Amino acid sequence: MTNTVELEVAIRRAGMTKREVAKKLGLSEMGLYKKLHNITEFKASEITLLVNELKISNVGEIFFDNKVELKST
Repeated sequence: MTNTVELEVAIRRAGMTKREVAKKLGLSEMGLYKKLHNITEFKASEITLLVNELKISNVGEIFFDNKVELKST
């Protein structure tokens, strides 16, 4: 599960907007929203791109967080 808060912090630290991140990933803003909120999963290639673009060092904490709570819909 993606840790949404930590990924959003990494995006801000990199001085990017979610719109810019979506464009770099080749996603619509809604597509990125779905990945950020664990509706769909990030592909390995997308994680690699984000790690490089955002200079992420805590990859496991952001993309493989088992402590993220699932919200019921």
